[in-house]
Amino acid sequence: MTEPERRAVTTPWHALEPDRAASQLKADLDQGLDSQEVARRLEQYGPNVLTPPHKRGPLLRFLLQFHNVLIYVLIGAAVVTMLMQHWLDAGVIIGVVVINALIGFIQEGKAERALEAIRKMLSHQALALRGSKRMVIGAEELVPGDIVFLQSGDKVPADLRLFKIKDLRIDEASLTGESVPVEKDPEPVEENSAIGDRSSMAYSGTLVTYGQGTGVVVATGDDTELGRINKMLAGVSPLTTRLLIKMAEFGRKLTVAIFAMAGITFAFGYLLKDYGADEMFLAVVGLAVAAIPEGLPAIITITLALGVQAMAGRKAIIRRLPAVETLGSVTIICSDKTGTLTRNEMTVQEVVTADQGFAVSGIGYAPRGAFNLDGGEEGQDVSPGDYPVLEELCRAAMLCNDAEIVSGEEDDSWQASGDPTEAALVTMALKAGLESDGLRKNYPRTDLIPFESEHKFMATLHHDHQGNAMIYLKGAPEVVLNMCTRQRLNDQDEELDREFWEAQLDQIAGKGQRLLALATKTPEAGQRELHFADVENGMTLLGLVGIIDPPRDEAITAVAECRSAGIRVKMITGDHAVTARAIAARMGIGEDPEAGKAITGRELEEMSDDDLRPKALTTDVFARVSPEHKLRLVKLLQESGEVVAMTGDGVNDAPALKQADVGVAMGIKGTEVAKEAAEMVLTDDNFAAIAHAVQEGRTVYNNIRKSIAFILPTNGGQAGVIIAAVMAGQILPITPVQILWVNMVTAVTLALALAFEPAEPDVMKQPPRDPQAAILDVFLVWRVVFVSLIMVGGVSAFFTWKVNQGVDIEVARTTAVNTLIMFQIYYLFNTRSLHRQINSIRLFYENRFVLIAVAAVLMLQAMFTYAPFMNKLFGTAPIDGGDLPLIVTTTASVFVLVEGEKYIMNRWRRRRGSAPV
Repeated sequence: MTEPERRAVTTPWHALEPDRAASQLKADLDQGLDSQEVARRLEQYGPNVLTPPHKRGPLLRFLLQFHNVLIYVLIGAAVVTMLMQHWLDAGVIIGVVVINALIGFIQEGKAERALEAIRKMLSHQALALRGSKRMVIGAEELVPGDIVFLQSGDKVPADLRLFKIKDLRIDEASLTGESVPVEKDPEPVEENSAIGDRSSMAYSGTLVTYGQGTGVVVATGDDTELGRINKMLAGVSPLTTRLLIKMAEFGRKLTVAIFAMAGITFAFGYLLKDYGADEMFLAVVGLAVAAIPEGLPAIITITLALGVQAMAGRKAIIRRLPAVETLGSVTIICSDKTGTLTRNEMTVQEVVTADQGFAVSGIGYAPRGAFNLDGGEEGQDVSPGDYPVLEELCRAAMLCNDAEIVSGEEDDSWQASGDPTEAALVTMALKAGLESDGLRKNYPRTDLIPFESEHKFMATLHHDHQGNAMIYLKGAPEVVLNMCTRQRLNDQDEELDREFWEAQLDQIAGKGQRLLALATKTPEAGQRELHFADVENGMTLLGLVGIIDPPRDEAITAVAECRSAGIRVKMITGDHAVTARAIAARMGIGEDPEAGKAITGRELEEMSDDDLRPKALTTDVFARVSPEHKLRLVKLLQESGEVVAMTGDGVNDAPALKQADVGVAMGIKGTEVAKEAAEMVLTDDNFAAIAHAVQEGRTVYNNIRKSIAFILPTNGGQAGVIIAAVMAGQILPITPVQILWVNMVTAVTLALALAFEPAEPDVMKQPPRDPQAAILDVFLVWRVVFVSLIMVGGVSAFFTWKVNQGVDIEVARTTAVNTLIMFQIYYLFNTRSLHRQINSIRLFYENRFVLIAVAAVLMLQAMFTYAPFMNKLFGTAPIDGGDLPLIVTTTASVFVLVEGEKYIMNRWRRRRGSAPV
């Protein structure tokens, strides 16, 4: 590419006059490019497609799933068990490793489809001017300098500088977040205008909703705005979740501790206790097997999977398992506005006539709602038929309109056909009791002046069946007021009070509502054509309507829930600042003056990262932002130590969704790009589902901690028994193969039952946990050591007691194993709540899987103890039935001691002013 062409790629086309833009591109606006020039430019610029990113091959992606310290520990455990020729246990461990790898491989493959989804947004064909002839060509053949024609229903095939339009409106919501189609104008705009304000441009991938236009191609492929987002998305590396980071750190520390403990034990026994090398090697193997929590990764995976299943029942689909837990640690939710906090359905919320104001209830396109007289009794609806001007205004809104709303065939949803703003007027008229087909039949349209951006109004001429004529007009208030000389008051007209109406305009606009004015005029009965001269003056103003994309009621509740859970909600939108502030105020976002003051994209551009970082933390409303701004804000919040969830539905949200700790996409109105970039998809587009997801995420994390608090004392107890025996110079109370049995039984049954624990009662009243906190914190270390010592003491005592009785070593070891299992059964009930005391019988039965697991373990232990084939496999022997009551009652000591520890700890917390968790 030559230097002039390279400069052209970065030229602010929106700020140039059309002729100057065409000159820089050497484009012929009348003839188009000839075939030779097209071939030359195609060679220079390349085809109009997005470059696919470099992908790792499937084999490499699969092998990388094993690159995890805990997986290495599991593989080591499998090797040890194979060396011991315990093939069943080795197979189970390897199976867990492979299943984990397959899950990760499948989920990673889904995430890579986000880039493919962006490429599918490109148009497949375009109507272009080539050699003075209009022709349909493949969109990939477009080059800078091509002349392209647009009409309603077209997908814009490349970035265009518009130079000729006729009432052109383009839906740019997926690119900018703008809630209504944008009116285009070929006049240049300021060079530093935000993308949503560049009315002289049409961008690749957006949709023409109305009118026609012609533009010159200024960028293709990777140089388009869509291409820039594609590059940004490809450049965002997927984050490793906090859980995986902490588990990897935990695995490394645990591995070091196990090897250190094994080495010290081997040296002590071999050098000081005169054990043989072979004998100590077996002891150390048993110690390693005892200390390695083989079942922990599987338990974590299953706990996460159960969280995924629970969230799916609450309209949230999780695409990556670790995202379940990450949701529980979220400290900030950055939410897009349009379609996320709001319905993306324009709604009339206010009507003002010359002497009265009306609030209109109901949201969206569903014709359910009523009119309430401002200043009247709160909640009391009024009939529009009792207010002639209101009824006339609603009639004008229905007749001076080309949109329709239709009901969904299978559900109660309503969809707009046509311009969203016009659809809002239709819905308002239906709420007033007017019937669309009947009204249009009684007042057939004779002629119209269509809406065009040049004059900013639409007018229609109608006749009733008695021959009476009427003109209805709607448009921008500042234009309509200049066309009106009178205003309608009750059944008569009076002189227009312009000062009153301008005050109303300021008041309604201050609420973030978009304004339309409606007017009427009575022409001669025989008039059959409508001309501009008929409406330029002498119109009678009926009133104003305020239209807004309203917040979801359930989203308002969800924002309040998030705040009570210590989570800050920020609105980051491409819409205008006034609208953003109005919606934020109604949502309860940014309630204090500093947080509610909107920062615009233009202001962001002028701030350095150091200046913006504190603003990003304290400000809750960001408006008129670009995809780069959203991505930058998320990164700065993460650099400040926050765990960030980002919600959105458009392609403009995709880079930030991928960068966030948890990306949340809308399932109904969200683009495929957003869905593929996100970790979670809301199937009902309901922000409220996020609050439920946070609760589930916190529950999942709590259950993972409970599993760790249960499994590690078991491993610690087993390892401690072996170390105590070596230190005392005694025979091992439990063999390595018996240790594997205990680990397998407890992980598959008892520990797994904790994955089904319901949410703690106050889980959403606690602040988010510190994202830097280790999984194995001081409290858990203490609990593990405390319970391990109880188990070591009890198991060693029972083993020594049986040995001193002179029984066979197999009987003594079987007694030791059963003692350890009973300790674990009692401790399982302690672990159902790490801090709350088990002072209610409810905690013994509300999770039925605990009782099922206990029953299963007791049956397995009966087989382990008395079944001849199990005796042969594991070196066990039947024990005297008279010992069982003693084992059952003695091991209950762990339950009593741990509950006593909870009581003491909770009293200490109360004195410090922190309530028990």
